Parts: sequence; C-alpha cells; structure tokens
Amino acid sequence: MKKFLRFLIAELFSAAGIFHFLKPEGFTRIVPEYLPLRKTAVYVTGIFEIIFGILLFWKRPCKWTKCVINAFLLAVFPANIYMARKKLPLGDQEVPKWGLYARLPLQFVLMWFVKKV
Repeated sequence: MKKFLRFLIAELFSAAGIFHFLKPEGFTRIVPEYLPLRKTAVYVTGIFEIIFGILLFWKRPCKWTKCVINAFLLAVFPANIYMARKKLPLGDQEVPKWGLYARLPLQFVLMWFVKKV
C-alpha cells in the first residue's frame, strides 16, 4: 500500500511539475502579485515538483527528503490561499469559491501522506 501511495504522489508531483512548463500562465496567475519574478517562481517550483516526482518513483524517501517535500508544500501554500481569496480558476476550470477553499486542507492531507510513504 505504501508503494502504491508513493507512486501516486510521485505521479501527482511529476504531472504538476510538467504542467508548470506546458501551461505556465495558469500557475503564474496564482502566484501573489506582490511577489517578484512570478513566472520564474512557476518554473522553479515546476522543476522542484519534477525532481520530487522522480525521487519518489526511484526509491522510498528518507526522513530528510520527506521534510524537504513538506517544507516545499508549505512554501507554496500561500499561492493556494491567494487563489481562493481571488477566486482564480484552477487551470482552465472555473471552480466555485467554496471549492477553492475546500482545496486548502488537501495540502495538509498530502503532507501527511508524504510523511507516511
């Protein structure tokens, strides 16, 4: 079960990272406007997500790797809050405001799963 969960999370990170390069405008939109180099931030976070995906596919992460992944998830959490507050679409999909706020706790669920793999 842990292996399946690890591969699922690896797939999520890999796909998200790839989409940072295929559709950067959707991700740039959710980076708070007060931050500099918004498009660069999208590409850098995309690279990190791809790396995390590869690492999780390759082998079971050590405690340090899990901490780094969860720190990353915390670091990008403000973008999710910004997205909900500004009612920004999820990619090309319009999502009701309640749906955007309902997504927020999922970040912590993902962090818990990362800790368990």
